[in-house]
Amino acid sequence: MSNVLMTSQAVQVQILGRAIKVNCPAGQEAALKEAAKDLDNRVNELSERTKVTNTEQLLTITSLNICYELHMAKKEASKHSSDVYERMGLLANALEAAISTVKPSQTEESTAE
Repeated sequence: MSNVLMTSQAVQVQILGRAIKVNCPAGQEAALKEAAKDLDNRVNELSERTKVTNTEQLLTITSLNICYELHMAKKEASKHSSDVYERMGLLANALEAAISTVKPSQTEESTAE
């Protein structure tokens, strides 16, 4: 593991029209600003859709929605990962079966060439 010191800097973002300074790892400022923009859009959409005006409630509901989406995405990624491992196992079994049908003399002939 490298002993590189990770530096961070304060980045200003806008959420619900309020400027907030957040520490951010160097080089990740653009990603943080995009995330803040996404959060701001989600909170504003929720406010317009539900007519809720309480900032704390808007942020709580939006956070729960984001956590739910993250949970579902992780679940889906895990399912895809399981599918890939299952297919790899089937492929390995098929390869082993195919290799076992090759006669030893055929393998010796191909390696002698």
